[in-house]
Formats: sequence, structure tokens, C-alpha cells
Amino acid sequence: MFGTIGILTGGGDAPGLNAVIRAVVKTATCEYGIRVIGIEDAFEGLLGPSQTRLLSPGDVRGLLPRGGTVLGTRNRGRFVERDAHGKSVKRESVYEEAIANMKVLGIDALVVLGGEGTLAIASEFDKRGIPVCGVPKTIDNDLACTELTFGFVTALDIATEALDRLHTTAESHDRIMILEVMGRNAGWIALHSGLAGGADVILIPEIPFSTGAVAEKIHSRDAAGSTFSIIVVAEGAVEIGHDLMYLNKGDAMTAPRLGGIGQHLQREIEANTGRETRCVVLGHVQRGGRPNAFDRMLATSFGACAVRALAEGKQGVMVALQAGDIVTVPLTEAIANLKTVPPNGQLVRTARDTGISFGSPEEASFHRKS
Repeated sequence: MFGTIGILTGGGDAPGLNAVIRAVVKTATCEYGIRVIGIEDAFEGLLGPSQTRLLSPGDVRGLLPRGGTVLGTRNRGRFVERDAHGKSVKRESVYEEAIANMKVLGIDALVVLGGEGTLAIASEFDKRGIPVCGVPKTIDNDLACTELTFGFVTALDIATEALDRLHTTAESHDRIMILEVMGRNAGWIALHSGLAGGADVILIPEIPFSTGAVAEKIHSRDAAGSTFSIIVVAEGAVEIGHDLMYLNKGDAMTAPRLGGIGQHLQREIEANTGRETRCVVLGHVQRGGRPNAFDRMLATSFGACAVRALAEGKQGVMVALQAGDIVTVPLTEAIANLKTVPPNGQLVRTARDTGISFGSPEEASFHRKS
């Protein structure tokens, strides 16, 4: 049995982080008599003059509905440096310093809340003999081995509400409205919100699109008497024959930052259709604010089960939702591949069956086969 567990939050913030922290602290202290030390600013809190604090049940009171993370988070730092080619570089001295500080602090194991990048760092600690349990956090819902990640459903609610609001403006002004949502490599937010919010076109990274096919969909709606159209596009969607759109290319310390696909699409649609088009970039609004009821429950279950897993001697694992149960899976499997939208999966077929376009030039063949 461990005497002390360290907990940290890494990567972008997501609704439900504080709910996990609360569950870890309450379960560890009340059920197992284990101390919990909160590590601030992700793994960076273990370097130099360490930034940590002891967490008691009183310290996490009121956290369940609170957004963000009381421990702070980082998606850059000395653990994620890159070379000139953008490849991740591991500096052994950084891990040695962090592990030495953990020993001084008396931290025996780690609960790490994060997405693919954060959990990849956690896996490196596991390889160096530190017991680790990961908790899957990403609003993109793109982590393998788990059906859902906490934060995704709240982000989906926000995107769907935005589409509902854009509908009234689009219909009132006979406009084409574009909503750009997050989704670097996976289009889960765009796909789910597009279905739930009644979009006419959904553009996702997994299905390259052409502006010509999008314009054709708009023309067909015009011909059918629909004077407005709603388009939802993931930030990582790619137009055939074009590269990804970047706000910046990143450097040795930061990853490239996507952005601009919505504005590009706006210009192309106006040029191809002559129709007034507007673009709304939802951005970090998707990450912020209070988690909904589902994410509070999922986050609480993940946190409690992470402590239980470590108490039972499991390490190098991640808690995951599978068939309604919380299970543990090997951390290496969870970060091996991203979970992306199957281009011919059920949700995509449902969207196509209900008349939604994905901007693919081959879409006519899908409808003939249906």
C-alpha cells in the first residue's frame, strides 16, 4: 500500500478536471488512508523548487461543479521539447530531477490526468519504475481504449448550443453560417454536434473535402427552397490538395497551433456560390465552464477507480470506460494510436442517410449504395 500519491493535470483544460481531483482525494484519504499531494502546473511542478501542496477532503470541498483545474496545467515545458524536425525529444536529466524530487516529497505513485501527450510523459515515468495510473482527459475524445473521455460531452453540449443559436441567425438573414470547432486529428466534436445541431455539412479530418462539393450541397438546398445552410468544421479538417491551416508552426517548446480553416472556407464558399457567409470560431469556449452532469459522474468514477487501481498494485495503466464499466487498460495501449472517426462508421452513415454532406466528391456513390 502506498503512503502518498501525487496528482497532476496536464495538457489543455477540460470540464471535469476538478471533479477527478476531488474524487482522488476523497477516495485516497477516506477509503485507503493514503495522503494526496497536488502537483501544480503539470509535470513542471516536479522540477526545480517543486510546486506542490497537501490535499485534504476539506481542500476539495465545492470542486465538483467547478471548471478548470485548481492545480493549474501546462501543454508545454521541459518534458515536451522538440527537435528541428518537430520530433519529440526526451531529456533523461529532466526525468531524473523529477523523480529525485518525488523521493524528497515522499510521493510513491502518480495519478496523471491528461490526453495523449500528457499520458505519453506518464508512460516514461512508468518505464523508470514509478507506479502510474492515467485518467483520460480530452474534449476531442480521441484517446484509444476508452469509449468516452471526460470533458467531451460538456464540449459537445456547448457546440450543439452554438449551432442552435446560429440556426436562428442563418434562417433570419438567409445566410450560410460556419462553426469551427476543436478537433486536431479527430472529428468527434464536429460529427456529434453536427448531428445533434442539425448541420447541413460536417467537415472532419478523417474525410478530406472539396469546396466544390460543399458548394454543390448549398446549391441543392437552394434549389429545394432552403435559403440558409449550416456548416460545422473541425479545426483539423483538410481540403483536398491543400495543407492543414496553422496559426503558427510551433517551435522547440510548443506544438503547431491549428486555426483558420473556417475563414478559408468562408472565402471559398462566397467565391463559389456568391452567397453571404459568416464564420464563428468557437475556440476555447468549448474547454471552459462547469462540467455537465454526465462529465461530473464520469470524472468522479475515473478518479475513484484510479486510486483503487493503485491501491490494488496496478501500475502503468489508464482507467477507461468500456461497455458501461470503468476498467483499467495498459497505458502503452491507450497512447499507441489516436481514436479517430471511422469514415464508414455508423454515425457517418447516419449523417449521410439524413442528408448531411461531408464535402466528399465521392458522396454520390455513398447515396447510390445506401
